[in-house]
Amino acid sequence: MRHFIFDVDGTITPSRQTINKDFKKFFNHFCRKHRVSLVTGSDKPKTIEQIGEDTYNLCHTVYNCNGSDVWQSRKNIYSDDWVLPKDIEEWLSGFLLESKFVLRTGLHFEHRTGMCNFSIVGRNATLGERMLYAKFDKEHNERNRIAEMLNVRFPYVNAKVGGETGIDISKKHSDKSQILKYFDEREELYFFGDAMHKEGNDYPLKKVILDKDRGFCYTIKDYKETWDLLKKYD
Repeated sequence: MRHFIFDVDGTITPSRQTINKDFKKFFNHFCRKHRVSLVTGSDKPKTIEQIGEDTYNLCHTVYNCNGSDVWQSRKNIYSDDWVLPKDIEEWLSGFLLESKFVLRTGLHFEHRTGMCNFSIVGRNATLGERMLYAKFDKEHNERNRIAEMLNVRFPYVNAKVGGETGIDISKKHSDKSQILKYFDEREELYFFGDAMHKEGNDYPLKKVILDKDRGFCYTIKDYKETWDLLKKYD
């Protein structure tokens, strides 16, 4: 049995934006024909904001907060009560003072179920402000550098670059790979994500799927590419 798994930001929606209306119609149709799950660093309210409650509920399972908050329609299957330790938050706060990217918009620590998203520019940034930071980060590799240092200094947590502006932080072994335990070994998994590179938050799930020979992984550049790929399975 095939089971299709999708990241959200950059894979079925533009990053932090709503799903394209035409693609939404196709994706809802696809969800009715196939077993589909989502795995995203965002929480449930933000995911519904992006894709709509109808699409959310059509999915077999949604693994919010990288799998630390698991939902099947309106039923909560699992929630992790881990919170970011204060010493790590204080350490990260130093980067808010040191970063050469001068813009700050607030909500630099977004505490979610079982994880925290840290952002230099802040979660309150507009789309234009997010694009400015994404360009800066591409040139200066700031998020990868912070994540690497955090993983060395605090080895009991896991930090991975997520989306265009943030770093997802959770306890060790609570990245996207944790969702594999929910899947039947007889299922053939098809995972679609835009952050499959080693520093990205899709990589841990990609690695375990390929290492365990559980299926296939597709590196996506945007929802249009996802759409084109899905047409051959529809």
